[in-house]
Amino acid sequence: MSIPKGWGYLTILAPQNLLCMRSNFLFGSRCWMIRFSAEIFKSVSYRLSGVKYDNEENKPSENELVNNLLTMGVDVKMAKKRQPGVFNKTGINEQDLKVFLLSKGASKEVIASVISRYPRAITRTTENLSKRWDLLRTIMTSDLEIVNILERSPESFFRSTNNVNLENNIKFLYSVGLTRKCLCRLLTNAPRTFSNSLDLNKQMVEFLQEVCLSLGHSDPIDFVRKIIFKNPFILIQSTKRIKANIKFLQSTFNLNNEELLVLICGPGAEILDLSNDCAKRNYTNIKEKLFSLGCTEQEVQKFVLSYPDVIFLGEKKFNDKIDCLIEENISISHIIENPRVLDSSISTLRSRIKELVNAGYNLSTSNITLLSWSQKRYKAKLKKLNIG
Repeated sequence: MSIPKGWGYLTILAPQNLLCMRSNFLFGSRCWMIRFSAEIFKSVSYRLSGVKYDNEENKPSENELVNNLLTMGVDVKMAKKRQPGVFNKTGINEQDLKVFLLSKGASKEVIASVISRYPRAITRTTENLSKRWDLLRTIMTSDLEIVNILERSPESFFRSTNNVNLENNIKFLYSVGLTRKCLCRLLTNAPRTFSNSLDLNKQMVEFLQEVCLSLGHSDPIDFVRKIIFKNPFILIQSTKRIKANIKFLQSTFNLNNEELLVLICGPGAEILDLSNDCAKRNYTNIKEKLFSLGCTEQEVQKFVLSYPDVIFLGEKKFNDKIDCLIEENISISHIIENPRVLDSSISTLRSRIKELVNAGYNLSTSNITLLSWSQKRYKAKLKKLNIG
């Protein structure tokens, strides 16, 4: 075969010789023998068995990208740890992303934080971002609200590029009776809802409507709206988990349909998020602990139903809080009557108890709800006690 002047051919030896390969390039009548290292060889575009391996000449060097990100204030170490593959991609648009977010009111600090925590953001095109932003503006009233969501959860905005799915989800959620206020709550608290496939959201809504009708409620749209507003995370759960928790609540507390409806549309809505095993385990611990302190089955159930959030407390956390209060001569009946004291952390309970005792406050006979008050309100009360 004749080879045109100035062309060459590449001879590849056996795999074991890849680290030291010999290539013959013919230029006119002269033959040049060139020895390649494996590293140099990898950068050469070549054809082997009809497959082309590109050297990605158009891809910016990683050093250049890293320098750009460092200049923007990005925590590159964090970014590489979270999504290392981003640094090997083509089509990186860190400067375009910066310009776009700045135009929407995001600060340079927010942009750096977003990229540090979700570096895949720099692979999104301006066109895709603009379309996505416009769709979210049909729910949110200002660009700043969307910026705040990005700051809290970068993944919620940049995880998906499927704007058609986003648009369909928004239309569907409106169609089942959810208000703009409810969609704002979903977008703020559970933005992943909008990245779900449309079929997945439809499946959950249809399931909730079936639950509503099975419990004797005649308005499934009202039911769905109430339960989603109370628990915005429900659309990112599985129907299997929701079904198991509804069954657990009804059987454990001997609730009739009406009582169950009130619970899951109100204070018990968030329990539906828990893994069923966790809900059962935590409730068993609560029951055993309160039984050991002389409570009856009826008192335990009344306590949990008046404060369903207690089921979220694991064994150690619940037991430690109860022990902390009991050690200060606060009776268990006093705790059951004021269950929200368990909202406070152990450290907060201990520090407040110490401060109140030093101020002469008798916790065994006085109101203990101030143990769970806001810091501002509590400090005002403590100041009055110390003055008095």
